[in-house]
Amino acid sequence: MPKIKVNGVELFYTDQGSGEETVVFSHGLLWSQLMFEKQIDFLKTNYRVIAYDHRGQGQSQFVEPFDMDTLAVDAAELIKALCDEPVHFVGLSMGGFTGMRLAARYPDLVKSLVLLETSANAEPVENHPKYKTLNGLVKWVGVISPIANQVMPIMFAQSWLQNPDNKSQVKRWKRELMRNKKSVTAAVEGVIYRKGIEDELKNITCPTMVVVGDEDVATKPEKAKFIQMGISNAVLHTVIGAGHSSCIEKPEEINRLISEWLSHKE
Repeated sequence: MPKIKVNGVELFYTDQGSGEETVVFSHGLLWSQLMFEKQIDFLKTNYRVIAYDHRGQGQSQFVEPFDMDTLAVDAAELIKALCDEPVHFVGLSMGGFTGMRLAARYPDLVKSLVLLETSANAEPVENHPKYKTLNGLVKWVGVISPIANQVMPIMFAQSWLQNPDNKSQVKRWKRELMRNKKSVTAAVEGVIYRKGIEDELKNITCPTMVVVGDEDVATKPEKAKFIQMGISNAVLHTVIGAGHSSCIEKPEEINRLISEWLSHKE
């Protein structure tokens, strides 16, 4: 699979499909482009689909601690290098932090924006102690099983985790969490200490769809409503039975929402 050097870092990406329109997927913290595999498989028949790993995560190059503004520049440079036309940008959580900054600051690069389980605000201060403690442990021992066990309920809905039909999926994604290197702590710090971009929402002029799981505890549904109210003509959808990873938990529903969205934006 290819890599590309942009903004001083080598990013891993996949490039599939050959449609006239391009969809770019930007993943959440502690994951990689793999979290969008169901969406990529669904869309690649009719669209060119690019998915990449953020710096310091997945198969992309490790770098020193960075902020969300840096990720926006990474995304902008990647799109400029790989695409001749504006793209449909789909970002989940950290990918959403990236997408909002990208659309606000580089409007010529984004044709439409889809935001999944994300926030325009800084991380709530009350979350800092827990996240800082977990991140400190990861620095020493990595994402070992006891730490992954604490992270899974942040990433997924309780109803999804407790459903016996999802047992193999739960095991699989816990293993993916444990694949993270100790260096992922740089990305975590960027999220914990990120600045809010409430004042920039008004600068997002492209069509925007906001999606949130009704059981999301990491970026609660009211965060999604805040974004929708701050972006002119944005639409909001709530996915029942999903937490902070709706593309994994409810792939058919996310595929439907994105497909319908794109069909009206071509």
